[in-house]
Amino acid sequence: MSSRKGSAKQKSERFDGNINKRGNVKLSSKKEKQFTVGPVVLAFFLFVVVGSSLLQIIRQAQTGSIEG
Repeated sequence: MSSRKGSAKQKSERFDGNINKRGNVKLSSKKEKQFTVGPVVLAFFLFVVVGSSLLQIIRQAQTGSIEG
């Protein structure tokens, strides 16, 4: 049982030491977030999606029918 009290005491002391540091957290040493998808791939994806939707709109306007 004494090991539990010691562990709880260590955690409590660690918390008491950190309570005054609130809001002053160091930035991590990890790199900043980078894009998971490159800008070229994203541009290509947008080109395909927007282009296909425009072609579909033009095709529907020419035929005059609305498909579900």
